[in-house]
Amino acid sequence: MLRLVSSLLLILFVPGAMADTLQTSAGPVTLTKQIGGLDTPWAIGILPDGDFLVTERDGELLYVKDGQAKAVRGVPKVAARGQGGLLDVTIPRDFAQSREVFLTFSKPQSGGAGTALAVARLTESGARLTNLRVIFEATPGGSGGRHFGSRVVEAPDGSLFVTIGDRGDRPSAQDLLTHMGSVIRINRDGSVPTDNPFIGESSVRPEIWSYGHRNPQGAGLDGRGRLWVSEHGARGGDEVNLVEPGANYGWPVISYGVHYSGQKIGEGTSKSGMQQPKHYWDPSIAPSGLLVYSGKLWPEWKDNLFVGSLKFDYIARLDGSPVREVEQIKGPETARVRDIVEAPDGSIWFLSVGDGAVYRMTP
Repeated sequence: MLRLVSSLLLILFVPGAMADTLQTSAGPVTLTKQIGGLDTPWAIGILPDGDFLVTERDGELLYVKDGQAKAVRGVPKVAARGQGGLLDVTIPRDFAQSREVFLTFSKPQSGGAGTALAVARLTESGARLTNLRVIFEATPGGSGGRHFGSRVVEAPDGSLFVTIGDRGDRPSAQDLLTHMGSVIRINRDGSVPTDNPFIGESSVRPEIWSYGHRNPQGAGLDGRGRLWVSEHGARGGDEVNLVEPGANYGWPVISYGVHYSGQKIGEGTSKSGMQQPKHYWDPSIAPSGLLVYSGKLWPEWKDNLFVGSLKFDYIARLDGSPVREVEQIKGPETARVRDIVEAPDGSIWFLSVGDGAVYRMTP
């Protein structure tokens, strides 16, 4: 309780009081700190009225209004160890009517923890979650604290994509009887869509949309409704993938990285029946949040991908065919960028773990 009280005192902030300018390919941009003093923040969810939610990995959900943050009660119990804890937060398109929010988290399980997705209603005051219910829970995985994945994205048809890491158990990413190392797709009530690619196959979990992923911690839709993910490789081999239904993305059979020991991973960099990444980084940048930008404020950036780097403290901008990194947006504010989202007005918001802050980028 003392930690929470002191944290809330630290993060009181008057919007607009602190701003800086960075030079980019689109000209100078202004970075305005929206909130600071955060403790291991993981995700941002922007509400229609401009208020926003921030998750902290230790299990706190913060509601921020007029630069002041308060803890939201009614958050699910999380297994806060290693990379696990309270992770993503997503605001659905109908929030103004439903008041529902989606949260991913590492849920305590027998012998360990697994990625789970919960939905709840946020009260008008932002003080509490009500009617919380878990609508998806991954099959039990490892006992360690690694590779939960954990982005949740609302598809154009209202279904939900959730990314799940391999939990440090590499072979599980090729085992379709588990959810590890996959992107799953479910309906908003937790049921399985009838057009999922493996419906009716007895040896496959029906929620699985794609598999062979290592640890996808970034995900976003482009203007055509297609899902893109960014995922951590081992030593090298971080990837950006365009996710297709039923596709196998190869981990750990193929990779452009190597094990941390320096030894080769799997069978090489390609194999028949396994997808190639749209882009890969070597050395690794430790990619996290991913945004496909609409072009609303910066038309020259329309359909570009923005990916946060946890390792090298910048925002990567990717463009072209084939996709490649064309710019690094970097400054003191971009320290360990964990999440990056577009607000309704076209501004780009990002979360800096190193600075414990949320920033808003505008022209």
